Amino acid sequence: MTSGTEAVFRRAERADLPALIAIFAEDVLGGHGDTTEAEALPRYERAFEQIEASNCDILIVGVVGGAVIATAQLTFTTTLPSIGTTNMTIGAVQTRSDLRGKGIGAKLIEHCIVLGKERGVGLIQLMSNAKRVDAHRFYERLGFKKSHAGFKMVVHTGPAAT
Repeated sequence: MTSGTEAVFRRAERADLPALIAIFAEDVLGGHGDTTEAEALPRYERAFEQIEASNCDILIVGVVGGAVIATAQLTFTTTLPSIGTTNMTIGAVQTRSDLRGKGIGAKLIEHCIVLGKERGVGLIQLMSNAKRVDAHRFYERLGFKKSHAGFKMVVHTGPAAT
């Protein structure tokens, strides 16, 4: 880790937005079109407000020395199949690029799993871009298994459509 300091994981706060946006914007592999340009800020703010207001979403940040260095979003979905089980999906997993390979991502995922267990989920799943071969190995090391093929349909053009 950095200077022997452990990451602390907590719910994201509005003040974390600039750091979160910067983490997403540095991710060229994901191709989501994220940017630190000022004109995009209102869209990020609206998204944050929706996530914060949702009973089914939790945005997590990892913090070291007051700096946001990692994030993940948890979404809880209760379904009729599996006798009404609630599932948790882990998405938007990112660690600041200069801190990857230091165990932060593993601790972040472990924290997410604990939160899911506390909410009584029956299944924890995550999605990862097919291009992220290193991330797939990482998730498999943490005990996740490849089990389904994913599909998507772009219904709106622009940066948010990818």
